[in-house]
Amino acid sequence: MGRRRSSPASNFLEWARRRSMPAKIFAGATLALCALVALKLTVRKIDYFFVGSEAAHAAGILVLIYKLTTKNNCSGLSLKSQGLTALFLSIRLFSSVSWESGIHIGLDLICLMATACVVYMIWFKLKSSYIKELDNFPLLFLVLALFVIALFIHPYTPQSFLIRVLWAFSMYIEAVSVLPQLYFMRNAKMIEPFTGHYVFALGVSRFLSCAYWIIETYKTNGKYFFLAGSGYFWYLSAFIAEIVQTFILADFCYYYIKSRIEGHLIMQMPV
Repeated sequence: MGRRRSSPASNFLEWARRRSMPAKIFAGATLALCALVALKLTVRKIDYFFVGSEAAHAAGILVLIYKLTTKNNCSGLSLKSQGLTALFLSIRLFSSVSWESGIHIGLDLICLMATACVVYMIWFKLKSSYIKELDNFPLLFLVLALFVIALFIHPYTPQSFLIRVLWAFSMYIEAVSVLPQLYFMRNAKMIEPFTGHYVFALGVSRFLSCAYWIIETYKTNGKYFFLAGSGYFWYLSAFIAEIVQTFILADFCYYYIKSRIEGHLIMQMPV
């Protein structure tokens, strides 16, 4: 019986596995750069990046709802992550309803309603399968610290001071909202398929949003960064927040793709 032939993707992952960490980072950065160039050449309207990001997020949450309604258990899900998601979506909707376009409001509203449904099912309907002991990421001081940062670093727009602070606060919370879920999965060591699909969708969402900021920075020759020298740190902090979100999820996305190519239904988190 002949040996099964490996696919090019599996060969690449095997090659990457044997490389040193700096080589892996370089390869990942090169692939990301190629993806950014391809997006810049094919996507005509830069606002589509945000639309794609919000759509990917909505798709991920709908996957969770499908899991909860068909499997009747919420094992593997972090209630804290879902709570943070509901919090930043609520604040963003409240602070942007007067000046954002309809499609953004609509997608955020869909995400918020779907997230509220997930929170309700974990907290009440499927509480017996929620593993609270593994959902132990410390949140209070982190959220308070982000609010203090938002008080000082926020956009200078025509809106009121409160709206500007809340908008910045929602963005900072969004940057760390997935941390409890990743911490939960690292505690559990194993990731079931639907949870993996959801977190991967978040990774796609973050990459598209980060692509917007990188391409916008390139198109403006980075002029907004120079404003930091005048004490205007909002653009720099927003850019860093997007980069942080993307890098937080990049490692998971690598192992997710590797697991799917190898045909593993249950994914293992690296120690």
